[in-house]
Amino acid sequence: MPTPSRGRFALSALVATLLATAASLGQAQVLSLPGGAATPKVEPTGNSSMDAPLFYQLLIGELELRTGEPGTAFEVILDAARRTRDDGLFKRAVEIAIQGRALDQALSATRSWRVALPQSLDALRLQIQILAAGGRAGDLGEPLRALLQNTPAAERAGLIEALPRFLQRSQEAKKVASVLSDVLKPFAEAAGTRVAARVATGRAWMYAREPDIALALARDANQLDNAATGPALLALELMRQLPDAESVLTRHLAGAGASAAPLRLVYSRVLTGSQRFADAARQLEQVVRDAPQEPAPHLTLGVIYAELKQPQEAEAALLRYVQLATAATVTASATATATATGQDAAAPGNPDPATPAVPATPAQAAAPSDDDEDDDTPSSERGLMQAWLSLALLAEQRGDFKAAEGWLAKVGDPSMALDVQGRRASILARQGKISQARDLIRQLPERKPEDARAKLTAEAAMLRDVKRWKEAYEVLSSANQRFADDADLLYEQAMMAEKTDKLVDMERLLRRVIVLKPDSPHAHNALGYSLADRGQRLPEARELIARALELSPGDPFITDSLGWVEFKLGRKEEALRLLRTAHNSRPDAEIGAHLGEVLWSLGQKEEARKVWRDARQRDAGNDVLRETLARLQAEP
Repeated sequence: MPTPSRGRFALSALVATLLATAASLGQAQVLSLPGGAATPKVEPTGNSSMDAPLFYQLLIGELELRTGEPGTAFEVILDAARRTRDDGLFKRAVEIAIQGRALDQALSATRSWRVALPQSLDALRLQIQILAAGGRAGDLGEPLRALLQNTPAAERAGLIEALPRFLQRSQEAKKVASVLSDVLKPFAEAAGTRVAARVATGRAWMYAREPDIALALARDANQLDNAATGPALLALELMRQLPDAESVLTRHLAGAGASAAPLRLVYSRVLTGSQRFADAARQLEQVVRDAPQEPAPHLTLGVIYAELKQPQEAEAALLRYVQLATAATVTASATATATATGQDAAAPGNPDPATPAVPATPAQAAAPSDDDEDDDTPSSERGLMQAWLSLALLAEQRGDFKAAEGWLAKVGDPSMALDVQGRRASILARQGKISQARDLIRQLPERKPEDARAKLTAEAAMLRDVKRWKEAYEVLSSANQRFADDADLLYEQAMMAEKTDKLVDMERLLRRVIVLKPDSPHAHNALGYSLADRGQRLPEARELIARALELSPGDPFITDSLGWVEFKLGRKEEALRLLRTAHNSRPDAEIGAHLGEVLWSLGQKEEARKVWRDARQRDAGNDVLRETLARLQAEP
């Protein structure tokens, strides 16, 4: 059989394109705005309105485009669109102009489209997109007003809230914010849109890097309607820049019910990212009360409890997650099987979806294969593996190494082999088998270039956890010779340098991190705290810590450092305020040690003892706490 020519293939493709165009004639092709603004439904027509002359005209246009003449193709298709007054052909003309990077032609096509079809929302949306992306924000006012006027009143608030994201591609963020503010003024006074208008304007100013204006608008919108989610979401986005924005969010949540669970979950992630684990736990506790059968919040809450040194609560939350996630997996599997076989998922002989499953007996996981299966592991399975790893860590910390191994044996994902072997190495190290622990990590295969770095990091972390500071420092020093100017490795080495009294090395390493990564809050904080703790160069220490807090607002450890340097500077009341704030967000033993010492110095000894008792209950082995109590000769 002869092979068809390239030309015949191209012609067949053209015919297919034209047939698709014929099928779409008379049907609006609606472009939806980000944010889910509703769009009109269009019923398909019956017979196509494409006649022979129109078919020939479109064929010529597409041929011109494929032979490298986009200008001619644009004119031919636009002429057809004007004659037929068809949404689909106008859209095709705009696409051709955009492909040829002919902004003026694209805008001309949208204007012709609007003249031919004045009620077309598609034409307005495309015109607005082109103006925003093409650096013509100053011309956005008229089409934005027309779009808002032509949108049904019931859908207008949703459209308004979506507009800032729709315009986000513009490189003229401040001009966009100014134009949008002007366009939305009438809607800021109307009862049905006044909250949406303020939220949209606020988000536009946030994109324009004017967070103070954005926060003022979020507060105003929240005062108008505390039940509205929009102002709270805007405040949540502003929190990283302006900690005061949190008050808008907390005011909304104080009056919200179970429907606020998704917002609380996002809020808890932001709090966790700022190391505010106690605050995050409070949000998640409310979520699990509102939605007790949802597995995911239990997993996150369990991990946070573990960080807060609340092992019993952590284990209970993690076991509950395993129970719920396993039951969900069994139910999904039964449903899939029943669908395939035509049976009822709850029929006799099948697992009952209403009966929660209990964690399976620990079994040996399959040996890791050489194939990387990261992308093939369902998220539910990965969640279970993360829970098993966390349960193994809790068992290890209480000295139940057999239980820890049982949980580790369940983790069969090859991509988590280093996590599993790292935990096994830690178990060996806690039993004094340091050499075997190091060998266990070193013998892991290096399937990817980054595996070598990960193995060195895991070995150093294992040594650090059993307080083998010198060996950990040596491992990290070797890692930094192999992976030069790795800011994270340099930071870890600096922390081990401090533990081994290599203070000159520590400062040198941290300053190098700041050069490599000037936006690192941890490097600024670590250097500032080290200087403050030794009572050296206190003004510089305070400046470093203040910079760290700018980079990571609300971080309780950095707030603790600032409180500590204020205490060293003799500003005890300010130190007390800062340390109380830090301790409320993260009741860590070291923060508790500092707070107790400030209270002790102010003569509030009973409260100091209580803080120290709580800290010792959480982490009796904390070095800072033990040193503080010994130096002050205080007994909690």
